Amino acid sequence: MPATPFASVILGNEPGSFPHGVLAERHPAIIRQVRDALPYGPGQHRALDELLKSCAEGTVAPLPADAPDRAAWHAWGLAEYAGQSWFDVPWLWSESYFYRRLLEAVGYLTPGPWRGIDPFRPVKRAELDAPETDRELAALDDLRDLPEPERGRALLHGSLWGNRADLGFRLSAEGAEAREPAPALVADDSERLWSLLPPGGAADLVLVADNAGRELVPDLLLIAHLFAGGRIARAVLQVKPYPYYVSDAIMADVLDGLERLRTAPGAAGELGRLLRSAMADGRLTVRAHPFFCAPLPYERMPPDLRAEFAAAGLTVFKGDLNYRRLVGDRRWPPTTPFEAATAYFPGPVAALRTLKSEVITGLTDATEARLVAAEGQRWRTDGTHALIQVNRPAREGI
Repeated sequence: MPATPFASVILGNEPGSFPHGVLAERHPAIIRQVRDALPYGPGQHRALDELLKSCAEGTVAPLPADAPDRAAWHAWGLAEYAGQSWFDVPWLWSESYFYRRLLEAVGYLTPGPWRGIDPFRPVKRAELDAPETDRELAALDDLRDLPEPERGRALLHGSLWGNRADLGFRLSAEGAEAREPAPALVADDSERLWSLLPPGGAADLVLVADNAGRELVPDLLLIAHLFAGGRIARAVLQVKPYPYYVSDAIMADVLDGLERLRTAPGAAGELGRLLRSAMADGRLTVRAHPFFCAPLPYERMPPDLRAEFAAAGLTVFKGDLNYRRLVGDRRWPPTTPFEAATAYFPGPVAALRTLKSEVITGLTDATEARLVAAEGQRWRTDGTHALIQVNRPAREGI
């Protein structure tokens, strides 16, 4: 990553800023939501109440001496940040540690009946089972007779927009990225992405998932489409090793999504069965590397993960959090080239992201000016804009 004296690491200590609001308002709301979602006992309620108080008034507390991941968190910065205000440490770190302490409070990590019980599962299941999911899966039947490029574009946009996936399935969405007064798609390297996955090229794909439910299903459908079109020979779907950021996908969510597809009628069911077959014969693998829950940018990835990314024909990072980690959670000038921010990456890399936080790179001066003129700075965080960005390292020929 280039020298960054002009791009400071984002903290949450500025009142009125988006990161401050997440720490001061969203995290307490998440604690209350989790408290009510499952029939936790008095001990868990006390632990959640203590975490709620800590978020508002306290400092970063150390992990218990017997915590199974204590050494990892010390390597990730806990030794440095313990005792500091949640608001005064890097925002990415503070958010990640909050979710780690939340899991501790509900007993997810400790021996007992609640070990391994996802506190966010009720929310994930409700979204996956929603009627909107039925409508989105039924819309796949309308894509059957389209030329492959149009079908691929629809599925790519379905994955891009996540739980607004119906935008990707509707042909009426053509041209939405060029709408006035400001574009919905603020950067579009989709042609470069397709060039890295040509028909018959049989590339190896790594897709680093973001959210579960209605956002994971379009990712699975995109992978199935790439298999069906001969664009990839193998795929690795990387998910989180444990529940994280409310809705981030873990292995149980992949299984739920695959079953939702397999039992659906029409094209959705066919693609679901294709994916199950690909898992059975090893073409599709699901992995959950511990670093995907680390509070660090991907520039600091461990050697084994770097080797996997280096060997892939393309690595696709989904979602806002992955984007923050990919480019570094910094206050980049929006026109900083995406290629410069990801120059450290060991292979071809793409980002599919709906904008839900302040970090952004790779915009043109004209695009930034249009966005600011139309919306001030709201476009960075309100989820109504998205991007497709690709960096193919110079050693690959571009």
